[in-house]
Amino acid sequence: MRHIKWNKLAREDYYINIDYLLEKWAEREAQKFIDEVDEIIFILSQGNIDFQETDFPNIRRCVVREQITLFYKIIDRQHIELMRFWNNFQDDKKLLF
Repeated sequence: MRHIKWNKLAREDYYINIDYLLEKWAEREAQKFIDEVDEIIFILSQGNIDFQETDFPNIRRCVVREQITLFYKIIDRQHIELMRFWNNFQDDKKLLF
């Protein structure tokens, strides 16, 4: 089983997205997002699947939902670092890790 580490930006992005959903939508939508993220983290922790490669070295991406993409870094076979929960409507040129 892989160890999943959250970096500071990933944690901030995650809570910003939850806050947005609670403010603009409903608790149900926020909980759905949390459940989707939990499912992806579980899949990553199992080590059976790695998602789409990016142009960044060792960084992959997974669409959580149409609006949000998770970027994560493969440290080694046993360690993954969650980098960003990126809002897909933002300018990709501003994407920093």
